[in-house]
Amino acid sequence: MSEKIDYSKGIYDARQLGTGRMLILGVQHMFAMFGATVLVPLLTGLSVSTTLLCAGLGTLLFHLITKGKVPAFLGSSFAYLGGFSIVAPMLADANGNLTVVNTKMLPYACAGVAFSGVLYLVVSLLISTFGIRRIMKFFPPVVTGPIIISIGLILAPSAITNCESNWLLAFVALGTVIVCNIWGKGMVKILPILIGVLVSYAVALVTGAVDFQAIAAADWLGIPLHKSAMGLFAIDGSPEFISALFTILPIALATMMEHVGDIAAISATVGHNYINDPGLNRTLMGDGLATAMAGLLGGPANTTYGENTGVLALSRIYDPLVIRIAAVLAIILSFSPKFEAVINTIPTGIIGGISFVLYGMISAIGVRNVVENRVDFTNSRNLIVAAVILVSALGFNSVGGLTFMVGSVSINLSGLAISAIVGILLNAILPGNDYEFDAADGTDAATSGNLQV
Repeated sequence: MSEKIDYSKGIYDARQLGTGRMLILGVQHMFAMFGATVLVPLLTGLSVSTTLLCAGLGTLLFHLITKGKVPAFLGSSFAYLGGFSIVAPMLADANGNLTVVNTKMLPYACAGVAFSGVLYLVVSLLISTFGIRRIMKFFPPVVTGPIIISIGLILAPSAITNCESNWLLAFVALGTVIVCNIWGKGMVKILPILIGVLVSYAVALVTGAVDFQAIAAADWLGIPLHKSAMGLFAIDGSPEFISALFTILPIALATMMEHVGDIAAISATVGHNYINDPGLNRTLMGDGLATAMAGLLGGPANTTYGENTGVLALSRIYDPLVIRIAAVLAIILSFSPKFEAVINTIPTGIIGGISFVLYGMISAIGVRNVVENRVDFTNSRNLIVAAVILVSALGFNSVGGLTFMVGSVSINLSGLAISAIVGILLNAILPGNDYEFDAADGTDAATSGNLQV
């Protein structure tokens, strides 16, 4: 008789479970990331197939850089939605719905994503050279928190526009996500976006709101790369490219802090301090390289996923091999245009309902980042930094940013770019910056729970 497996202390070598169980666990992790990962291309106009390919390849690259030690899955980052909405906003169709892809500007947004990944590498190098405490002092929660808050608030109007196409589907999607998050147990609580899409899609089928023509016309197999959206071919030094860089690069400052929180959460779940081993410099490098690769190939930025951390806690299977199985499955799915066509039939109203709560959650995560780090707003210094960031982000965004000339090149700074630059400078100049990053466990960085920034 085979020896009974003790799950109480966690399983660190999944091979003892057998091939069949490992595959099932890999499928479970794929479903955990799926709803959130494919939502980003639906909101930005990027290819679902390319997004899945970049998530899978990015995860495998991350595991290679981190010596295969960290059980993290890298999926689409929601934080960059603010950048995409400014650089390459979805255009209105004949009915006024924001469903038309901005094919002209989308490659420039992807190029900006690629260079934001390079910024990760720069910070990783600085941490290796000067130490984590000295570098993190420039990015305290009083700066990153308000930036995250601003991202969600800037996106809010587009959620309402999408909801207006079908309020019934929007309310069903929104209600399902709320119910799953508040009252769900086990996997239901971990997969709120996926369940919200499935339930509202079922209602859409009943009400005749789904168009299946595109599915019939799609091929079963195809290459998940599209030259027209690749950031690789948009690195041309044009004003559009430079403006995209200034808009999207600052977002990486917020997502890097979120990365720290996610790695801390995985460390607490598994019982191993990954901030020290393999080191935050390696995890940042892995995330940055994955993001740079995704941008060059025409995919969204990557980020470590809290949904999959939830699966780790639920299953107590901590072997990174299971995550790599999920990554391979995502890559396999990316080669089916038929599958992408099915995803693209999701009505705009459903996207609106999901993004309604999602964009609010992004801002709420920024608030939580500030609260959990006990930022003292009785200190006028902190009040001034946060106030200037919020007004700069929202105010300049409402007037189309700030445009100026450098030689013969016209550069446009978005509200997000201005707020990040001003916030970092103010924090560095004003006296009283007493923030100290705790490298022992990293728990001073707020994590994003089940809805990823």
